[in-house]
Amino acid sequence: MNEAVEAALKLLVLAFSIIMHEVAHGYAAYLLGDPTAKNANRLTLNPIPHIDIMGTIILPLLLVSSGSGVVFGWAKPVPVDPRYFRNPKRDGVVVSLAGVTTNVLIAVVMAALFRILQPAAGTPLWLFLIWGCFINLLLCVFNMVPIPPLDGSHIVAALLPQRLARGYAAIGRFGFLIIFGLLYIRAFAVILMIIVTIPMMVLLGDGQNWTGIFK
Repeated sequence: MNEAVEAALKLLVLAFSIIMHEVAHGYAAYLLGDPTAKNANRLTLNPIPHIDIMGTIILPLLLVSSGSGVVFGWAKPVPVDPRYFRNPKRDGVVVSLAGVTTNVLIAVVMAALFRILQPAAGTPLWLFLIWGCFINLLLCVFNMVPIPPLDGSHIVAALLPQRLARGYAAIGRFGFLIIFGLLYIRAFAVILMIIVTIPMMVLLGDGQNWTGIFK
C-alpha cells in the first residue's frame, strides 16, 4: 500500500471522527436545553465550521508525517453554555461523555463492517476500517485523560468541591502544553497503545493480520 494513500486514509478518518465528537457534544447540549451550538451552526457535518488550524490540520499532519504511532487531533470545540442546564454539573458530564461515546460507537461500527465485509489485507478498505476502529478508540481513551480541557477533566471537576474545581480548571491554561508534551513521550504512547489494543482485539478478533500496521 502506498504510504501517501495510507496517510490520507488516516487523516480522513481522524477528521471525520473528531468532527463527529464535537457535533455529539453540541447535540447533547441541545437536547439538554442549550441552543448555543445550534445557533452557532455547529451541529452540522460540514467540516468547515469545525476546523481548528492546529488541531485539525497542523498536528495531525506532523504526527502522520513523522510516523508517530499516535494519530491525534481535535476540532474547534463547540460552544456550550451551562446556564441553560437544569443541573449544570450532571448535564456537563453528559455533554462530555457524549463525545467519547460517539467515538466508541464509530469504532464498533467500523469493526462490525470489518468482520462482515472481510476485506482483503492491505487494501484501502481494510486499512480504512482498521484505522477507523483504532483512531476512534484512541480518541476515546485520550479524551478521558483528566487534563483540562479534555473531556475527562470535566468529569473530574464535577466530582470536586467548587473551590477545588476552580483551581483544577485553572490548569487548562497550560493544558495544551501538557498534551503536546505527553504526545511526544514514548512511554505515554506505549501506554495508550496497550490500552487501545485490548478493545481492538475484542472488536476485530485475531490481531495477527492487522497489528503490523501500527509498528
